[in-house]
Amino acid sequence: MARSERKPAPRKAAAADEGNRRAELIRAAGRLFVDKGFDATTIRDIADAVGMRSGSPFYHFKSKQDMLKAVMIEGLQAALDAQQAAVAGLKDPEEKFRALVKSHLRIILEDHTEFPVLLYEWRALSDESRAEVIAVKDRYEAVWQPVLRELKKAGRLNDDGKVARLLLFGALNWVVQWYRPGGGMSIEQVAERAIDLFLCDKD
Repeated sequence: MARSERKPAPRKAAAADEGNRRAELIRAAGRLFVDKGFDATTIRDIADAVGMRSGSPFYHFKSKQDMLKAVMIEGLQAALDAQQAAVAGLKDPEEKFRALVKSHLRIILEDHTEFPVLLYEWRALSDESRAEVIAVKDRYEAVWQPVLRELKKAGRLNDDGKVARLLLFGALNWVVQWYRPGGGMSIEQVAERAIDLFLCDKD
């Protein structure tokens, strides 16, 4: 007699469904925060976007502020995973730098709505939420610092400190304001231009 298929335990199935619904809310909130802004987006807007009743998101999040924090942390974590994968196995600092720049631009310009929210809505965070987001943001930026030091040592960068890092992220993040797909430059081409601007010729 053939064995009947084992059905997932009700608790595990419920937990998986809850996790999926939470992820849907984060993605929907991210899109709406980018399109409408945090202040103009209501919980009802987010609930409607995923086919929920207006009060249902509060089962997953304490408040809209809590949702904003989750959107930013999810975006940063996805970006961190992507950049770690981009530099895995690379030894040369210039190759690492190129990989990091390209990864960062793909994250903010392609279909990753959570990370751009960090750029647009940073000031909307409460002090408590900001501290939690900064902890993840520091982990993301920490991957860059040893690469900048190696480039400085190799004579390819004039400065490897905080100012260099801030200028670099400022320039890269501003691309989201003017870049348009199909506008004459690919993300790869924008990345190469940025890399050429920051790297200096060897002595």
